[in-house]
Amino acid sequence: MDAAKLRNKVYIGYGKAAQRIGYVAQQFRAASAFNPLQTTPLQSLNASFTTNFNYSAPNKYGQATWLGVFDGRQFVVGDFLSSPEDGVFFVAAMQTTLPIYCVQANRTISVLRTSQEDAGGVIGYGGTTAENEVALMTGWPASILNGTKGEKSPVNLPADAKTPWYLLLFPSYGDIILRTSDVITDDIGRRYIVSSAELTDMGWRVTAMQGLV
Repeated sequence: MDAAKLRNKVYIGYGKAAQRIGYVAQQFRAASAFNPLQTTPLQSLNASFTTNFNYSAPNKYGQATWLGVFDGRQFVVGDFLSSPEDGVFFVAAMQTTLPIYCVQANRTISVLRTSQEDAGGVIGYGGTTAENEVALMTGWPASILNGTKGEKSPVNLPADAKTPWYLLLFPSYGDIILRTSDVITDDIGRRYIVSSAELTDMGWRVTAMQGLV
């Protein structure tokens, strides 16, 4: 038996287990960088998510990753699973014969890029405005969790609060490459400025500072 056949047998076993313990979810695959969950589902199937295969421990604060228990034969990294009971997940890794690694998405984001606007004049003024922001990705499920630090206000008044930092995880798409200073907005009206963007085989891992609204 080769590795491919073994993996298929493992995924078939996951599917049989999910039929007994999982809710019905829909599988989505992005056809463009815009609104992947508004495409036609590829299939409906039972799926379960756990922190370990003993089902003996709940997930914890600050932890977005889960082990997916479902028939993964028709999946690729970056696919989404959505169900009313469990929410939205994306497949981060499908390493041979290893558990399916998933990330739970708690927000929906758009990624924007601004271009310098020249106001004219002898010297001219270069700046960014909402009008010259171009959407690179929209309607993209993502995990947004608190980071480990905050940024003090340069004024440093006694009542000033630190500007929060966040860690964002979401699938990559095509040849889109994020840059420092790209803007990310979410479905609850928050705005983030990208500080660093690491493209991994599991998707984007982004550190961003929350911007002023």
